[in-house]
Amino acid sequence: MKITLLSHERELLRPSNSGALVLATLPEIAERRVWQRKKADAEWLEMMAEGRSVLVYPVEQLTCPALHVGELDHFILIDATWQESRKIYNRSPYLQELPALHLDAPVASQYRLRRNQQPGALCTAEVVIQLLRQQGELQSAALMQQAFELFNE
Repeated sequence: MKITLLSHERELLRPSNSGALVLATLPEIAERRVWQRKKADAEWLEMMAEGRSVLVYPVEQLTCPALHVGELDHFILIDATWQESRKIYNRSPYLQELPALHLDAPVASQYRLRRNQQPGALCTAEVVIQLLRQQGELQSAALMQQAFELFNE
């Protein structure tokens, strides 16, 4: 399992960035790429073209409703504020071409470090926790949950 955080450059400096927590807690499976509006990373585009990558994002029209989390091994998450996240998605045709997976949040977000949270939405760390649980990576999910609870205080 691999998790790639596609981060807005402003996110790198925010102390409320839960993506940084993911990277610190799960360095063996998580990586960060900084979003570039004009030029996508060629190596990354090639990796996405191999077909086992999915964008975890609440798109209106799911492009892969039949996919199950267990069938995938590379998850891409946009790591940004909701406003920045929409901008990244809308301005990145290569993301729109990826299969998309929308996770239904089993519980309301516990994230308290930012205002203007979307109803039913999770922060980056909470999405990773849900993915790990659905992949059967319960020990990593518990470790991430514990780190998130401390971060969120």
